[in-house]
Amino acid sequence: MGLLSSFFGIIGFTLGIPLGLLVGFFLFVYSETKHVKDPVVRPISELGPNALEELLPEIPLWVKTPEFERIDWLNKFLSDMWPYLDTAICKIIRSTAQPIFAEYIGKYQIKAIEFDKLSLGTLPPTVCGMKVVETNEKELVMEQVIKWAGNPNIVLSLYVSSLKITVQLVDLQIFATPRITLRPLVPTFPCFANIVVSLLEKPHVDFGMKVYGGDIMSIPGLYRFVQDTIKKQVANLYLWPRTLEIPILDESMVVMKKPVGILHVNVVRAQKLLKMDLLGTSDPYVKLSLTGDKLPAKKTTVKRKNLNPVWNEKFKIVVKDPQSQVLQLQVYDWDKVGAHDKLGMQLVPLKLLKPYENKEFTLDLLKDTNLSETPNKKPRGKIVVDLTFVPFKEDSSKFGGPSEGYSRKESGFDVVSDDEVQEGAGLLSIVIIEAEEVEGEHHNNPFAVLTFRGEKKRTKTMKKTRHPLWNEEFQFMLEEPPQHEKIHIEVLSKRKNFSFLSKQEKLGHVEINLRDVVHNGRINEKYNLINSRNGVMHVEIRWKVV
Repeated sequence: MGLLSSFFGIIGFTLGIPLGLLVGFFLFVYSETKHVKDPVVRPISELGPNALEELLPEIPLWVKTPEFERIDWLNKFLSDMWPYLDTAICKIIRSTAQPIFAEYIGKYQIKAIEFDKLSLGTLPPTVCGMKVVETNEKELVMEQVIKWAGNPNIVLSLYVSSLKITVQLVDLQIFATPRITLRPLVPTFPCFANIVVSLLEKPHVDFGMKVYGGDIMSIPGLYRFVQDTIKKQVANLYLWPRTLEIPILDESMVVMKKPVGILHVNVVRAQKLLKMDLLGTSDPYVKLSLTGDKLPAKKTTVKRKNLNPVWNEKFKIVVKDPQSQVLQLQVYDWDKVGAHDKLGMQLVPLKLLKPYENKEFTLDLLKDTNLSETPNKKPRGKIVVDLTFVPFKEDSSKFGGPSEGYSRKESGFDVVSDDEVQEGAGLLSIVIIEAEEVEGEHHNNPFAVLTFRGEKKRTKTMKKTRHPLWNEEFQFMLEEPPQHEKIHIEVLSKRKNFSFLSKQEKLGHVEINLRDVVHNGRINEKYNLINSRNGVMHVEIRWKVV
C-alpha cells in the first residue's frame, strides 16, 4: 500500500508541472488585460484633517505660525559646519568641566574624573523657525524653535577607590525655544556689544543613561524625577526674564555715554588781561565748553574796555564722563569787525572735582594747551572760576552717594504719585529718533521742529525720503519737574533747491505730555502724527533729577 501511494505521488508530480505550465501559458496569451486606473490627484486644500495628519505627522512651525520664517539655509549651514562645530564645542566642554571635576577629586574617595569619549554625534540641531521681534530700543531680538535628536557618544569615567564607574549618555533629545537679543547696536563691528540669551519656555530634555551597560533611566520614578529636576534648574537660570549675557565688545568703548550729572560753573572774574585795542584796553568775554560734547559753547557777557572784568555769571553744563572730560575756558577780546582775538585759555579736568563739593580755581591764562610753553613769556592774566559737580539722583551711587544737603529718596524708575514727585532741578533730554511714512504733496525733504516753553530746536533735513532717521538729542536744563507741560514736535518739508515759490509743507505733528516722563524717568514710544495719513514719530525722552 505504501509503495502504491508513493508511485501515484511521483506520477502526479511529473504530470502536474507540465500541465500547470501549459494552462498558465494559454491564460497569459489569450486573457484580456484589465484597464489600470490613474491615481487620483487632489489639492491639499480638499483633504480632510485625518488625511493631512497622515501625510504630515508634524506640521512645521513656519506653516502654523506665519510670524516664523523658514530658514533652510541656516540648517544647511549647520549641517555642513557640524563636524567642525562638534570638535570646537567638545573642546569647550572639556576645558569648562576640568576645573569643576578638580573640585571633587579627593572628596568621597574620588581619585579622578575624566571623559573617555566625548562627541556630539553626526546629527546637527534643526532650527524649525525663526521670528524677528521689533522693539523701540537699539537692539535686535530673535526667537527660534530648536529641536535636536542627536546621537552623541559621551562616556564619563569616575574612579572611586579601586573601582571604575562608567557612565554613558545616549539618545539625547532637546526641544527649546530660546530668545537671542543683540544689544546695544553700535557703529563698531560686529555692530552689537552683547548677546543676551533667555528661554521663553521650560526646555524638554530626554536622554538615556547607562551605568555598567544598564539603563538606569528605566528605573520606575527616576525618569520623571530627572526630567523635573532638569527643567527646574534650567528655568531658575535662564527662563525669561532671567538671562545669560555674553559680552562681545567693551561697552565703555562703543556705547554713547549718557549724562550722569551737572557741572555748575560760576565765572567770577579775570585779572590783568592783555591789551588788545589801540587805546590800551580789551572787551573780554569767556567761552565755556566740555571736551567730547557737541553742544554749542556757552558764553558770558562782554565787558567793554575792562582788563579786570567781574562777571559772576553762572552756567550749567551736562556731564557724561567726569573721569575723562575737561572744562575748556577760553577768553576772547570782542571786536566789532573781523575775528575776535584770543586773550588766553585754560583747562580744568573734571576728575579734580569731588561730587557736591564747591571748589574755586585761580588759573593762569595760557596761549594754547602746549604744556612745553616757557614760563618766561609775557603773562596773559588770570581767571577765577567756581566749580561744583552734582550727579543725577539715579547716578549718585556711582560717586559715593549724595552729601548733606543733596540727600534724596531713591525711587528709580518706579511709578509714583503726584505727591511723591521730587522737586528740584533736572535735565530733560529729548531724542528725536525717526519718522515713518511721512509724505508731502510736492517734495519729501523732512525735518523736525521741537518746541518747548517757547524755545524751538530743529533737526537736520533729510533729502528725498519718507522714512527720515535723525537720531538727534536736545537738552533742556529745568529748575523744576515739567509734569504739567507738553512738548510739540512738527515734521516739515521744504524744497532742496532755492526758489521764490518754495513753501514749507506740514507733514504732521504730535504733542507729548511729560507727566509720564517725570513719573517713570524715561519713555521710548512711537506716536501717530496728527494731520498725517500714516505718519509715525519715534521719540525717546528722559528726565533726570539732580
